[in-house]
Amino acid sequence: MFENLSERLGKTIRNLRGQGRLSEDNIKETLREVRMALLEADVALPVVKELIEQVRVRAVGEEVLKSLTPGQALIKIVNDELVKLMGESNDSLNLAAQPPAVILMAGLQGAGKTTTVAKLSRWLTEREKKSSLLVSCDVYRPAAIKQLETLAGQVGAEFFPSETNQKPVDIAKAALEYARKHFKDVVIVDTAGRLHIDDEMMAEIQNIHAAVNPVETLFVVDSMTGQDAANTAKAFDEALPLTGVILTKTDGDARGGAALSIRKITGKPIKFFGIGEKVDALEAFHPDRVASRILGMGDVLTLVEEVQQNIDHKKAEKLAKKLKKGKGFDLDDFREQMQQMNNMGGIAGLMDKMPGMANLPKNVKAQVNDKEFGRLIAIINSMTPKERTYPAVIKGSRKKRIAAGSGTQVQDVNRMLKQFTQMQKMMKKMKGGGMAKMMRGLKGKMPPGMPF
Repeated sequence: MFENLSERLGKTIRNLRGQGRLSEDNIKETLREVRMALLEADVALPVVKELIEQVRVRAVGEEVLKSLTPGQALIKIVNDELVKLMGESNDSLNLAAQPPAVILMAGLQGAGKTTTVAKLSRWLTEREKKSSLLVSCDVYRPAAIKQLETLAGQVGAEFFPSETNQKPVDIAKAALEYARKHFKDVVIVDTAGRLHIDDEMMAEIQNIHAAVNPVETLFVVDSMTGQDAANTAKAFDEALPLTGVILTKTDGDARGGAALSIRKITGKPIKFFGIGEKVDALEAFHPDRVASRILGMGDVLTLVEEVQQNIDHKKAEKLAKKLKKGKGFDLDDFREQMQQMNNMGGIAGLMDKMPGMANLPKNVKAQVNDKEFGRLIAIINSMTPKERTYPAVIKGSRKKRIAAGSGTQVQDVNRMLKQFTQMQKMMKKMKGGGMAKMMRGLKGKMPPGMPF
């Protein structure tokens, strides 16, 4: 998300850094570049105009012109105004209600509403320690009910069954009653979507809203529709008292216009954004962190949170103790490291949050290939326990068998073993000289698509 905008703004910022002093003329030129970058990102024109005017007013004042580092001061102003535009701080879910708290999900067909219901349920379980009941009121699409049932199983949530011959309002009421009797913390109601906004759909969702009185009414919208997402959200807000927005498919949206337009146009906060198809691919929306990503400064806070959330600390501690005792780093450990990295969204997901990564050339970014993890893990899975513990025994005939078992070529097995050997050498350095020593060892040895 924001790749194009980040690239354009990054170039403008780099030009500023070389300037010892800023005048009204070069501020004007810089803001023209920022304006073009925002419009190309499909940010709504009224939003662009207001943002540029706010930056201009602050930029031509004392704040920048008398600054010792005017370029940095201007960058800070752009950052502050982006944060203000997107809502200052994260608006968390309001679950301060007599259980069960009801969350009503609304949106157009194809926005990823049903998948988002499951993602939200998982997020509530892991971050808020809340039990949830999932229910589908989409009686027009039989597959939607089955889809939610399947997803509920994947995230470990209870599913309330419904049938296509029932009335949506009756389904919602019954689910709420069931949740009360079974002491559920949250009920997440998935409603029917349409290809476009129509009176019948709006009337139905208004009736469901009146019946269950939700504490949160969230509008789920596809970020790739750009500023149209903001306009659709506004139309829904006129029919329903929306409390927030969830942006989906942000991993496929290189522009980011929806994220920068929605808050201003609707007045409703973005609470979450979906960053992939997996059920754990949901992030709380923090405007300050997103602004930092847009300006190429990374998002270290989210990165740290993801490490704490997704890394298996017991396994990490076990590996550290093993290395400290001088025991070798084997292929089981290598596989474990790749699986942990996958849990955090792969290399591409991590790079998006690391400071300075936005300035990497496109050809370098293109070499990052998370599919490589899957191939390497498959190769290691095709080995015997002895081979994983003692890789030195893997010779010609064994390599052929491993390649056949993993659907790869012998040269792929050779490449994996070479990468493992490099990693093994680096891990040995951790024993005597710690992380700093290992990082020096990493320099210049990173194969394309690998984190090492």
